[in-house]
Amino acid sequence: MTVVGARERRVRTGGIELCVAELGDPAQPTVVLVHGYPDSKEVWSEVAARLADHFHVVLYDIRGHGDSTAPKPLRGGFTLEKLTDDFLAVADAVSPDRPVHLVGHDWGSVQSWEFVTVKRAEGRIASFTSMSGPSLDHFGHWIKERVRKPTPRRVGQLLGQGAKSWYVYLLHTPVLPELAWRGPLGKRWPKFLQRVEKVPDDGYPTRSLPTDASHGAWLYRDNVRSRLNHPRADAHAHAPVQLITPLGDAFLSERLYDELERWVPRLTRRTLPAGHWIPRTRPDQLSAWIAEFVTAVESGRPSPSAASGRYADRFAGQLVLVTGAGSGIGRATAVAFAESGARVVAVDRDAEGAARTADVARLIGAPEAWAETVDVSDEQAMEKLAEKVAAEYGVVDVLVNNAGIGLSGSFFDTTAEDWRKVLDVNLWGVIHGCRFFGRQMAERGQGGHIVNTASAAAYQPSRALPAYSTSKAAVLMLSECLRAELAGRDIGVSAICPGFVNTNITSTARFTGVDSEEEKRLQKRTARLYGLRGYPPEKVAEAILRAVVRNQAVVPVTPEARGTLLMSRFTPRMLRAVARLEPPL
Repeated sequence: MTVVGARERRVRTGGIELCVAELGDPAQPTVVLVHGYPDSKEVWSEVAARLADHFHVVLYDIRGHGDSTAPKPLRGGFTLEKLTDDFLAVADAVSPDRPVHLVGHDWGSVQSWEFVTVKRAEGRIASFTSMSGPSLDHFGHWIKERVRKPTPRRVGQLLGQGAKSWYVYLLHTPVLPELAWRGPLGKRWPKFLQRVEKVPDDGYPTRSLPTDASHGAWLYRDNVRSRLNHPRADAHAHAPVQLITPLGDAFLSERLYDELERWVPRLTRRTLPAGHWIPRTRPDQLSAWIAEFVTAVESGRPSPSAASGRYADRFAGQLVLVTGAGSGIGRATAVAFAESGARVVAVDRDAEGAARTADVARLIGAPEAWAETVDVSDEQAMEKLAEKVAAEYGVVDVLVNNAGIGLSGSFFDTTAEDWRKVLDVNLWGVIHGCRFFGRQMAERGQGGHIVNTASAAAYQPSRALPAYSTSKAAVLMLSECLRAELAGRDIGVSAICPGFVNTNITSTARFTGVDSEEEKRLQKRTARLYGLRGYPPEKVAEAILRAVVRNQAVVPVTPEARGTLLMSRFTPRMLRAVARLEPPL
């Protein structure tokens, strides 16, 4: 496996040769990607390819890995001081006149923390993006503070990280790691990554894995104990830092970064629902965040952490598509994601409404927002939209199937055409969205989330809403079925069930069995009643974001929605009795 289209060169430093690969235009800002253990530079191939359209991208095999030569002897050849020498030699070779933007994963991040905190590298680093690798100095202080002032919480954190660090102890044993990597472990490692970390079976890791892993054991032996026992007191970052924390990291606890602001005055935090090897499993998201951060630093704009939304660390940079976004719950949801720094695609059959929502999203904090016009009931139009979004904006991370219409009236007054219209939008619109955008998520293999807007009417029978309630009940069951099927692909599915929410669906809902004049009167009356209820769509939007973060299955939003859900489970006879009541006209 190679980095496609890369230009390679050799950089000599400290008696070794480093293999350096470059992509993109050297006149653009330089982004240096540093790999971890037991990887080689090819771990970055997917991220590098995406960044190369806008930046000068540099990858290098650290000493003793990939096509770089190893120091002799190995002992003492992998200290952080020597790794810093290597980085500075690479930076001087590829970007002699401008500071570089540094990105590190795993041990690439561990050593990059050294680069960004030592005096001799000051001025050579414009920014640093860290993932899955703490500073050993910060880690050492973190341990000492918890040992010196133990509390039940702090002791629990120590024990938790100690359990996650089991492999570190093994790597300090003599000879055993080398024998394991050159033997059975090296052969089984690719399958482990595919099965446990869900790394795609695309030719990674490379054939140099046994040698890389054997040499890399000295990264731990030469640095870990000495730095943890005697951490530097001056390990303050001299460049802005973006921290990306995978929430499912099997090797590192989130708590390691609790006091990071003490060491990093300009810090942007991100979280990602993924495992440890995110350069292979989430290259789309990483490249978007890296590009956004580098661009902000280069332009002197505030860092992406300026997004004000409650979940900015989770959604900033993600691509979110919302149907029915021209007004009501859809618009409020698009704006809420925009506040959290997401890139937003506002979809509605009302072109002006979608455009207004996209404008508001950009003003409120979305780095990018687009408006698309489509009728969600049109299967071919939805398929074309999915193809266009994937080609122009990327694969959607969060899909919100929100578009819907209302219909009230008795069963016998509801015509077959009435049924078709309601089911086409409320059910088939959701099905089309899940099929086309959900399939793209599944094929990408990097997880995602689907939100389907159902209703409290999905489990609250009503003699006045047979068609509407049926469509929403079907959406609820569809969501549950999809949730079961897609769980193994790390795609969550949530059904949102609002109750009486003050949106314009009430003024546009149709009423069967009455003339046009009576229908207008009923629309105005319903809108007035919902207005008096005064439950804003912004609260539903907040529930939607929370459902994605928590991966909730069914979310009743309003008090009445929560109450009727409890009644449907514990007192269904009472709920059926309520359903027989004549609605007020």
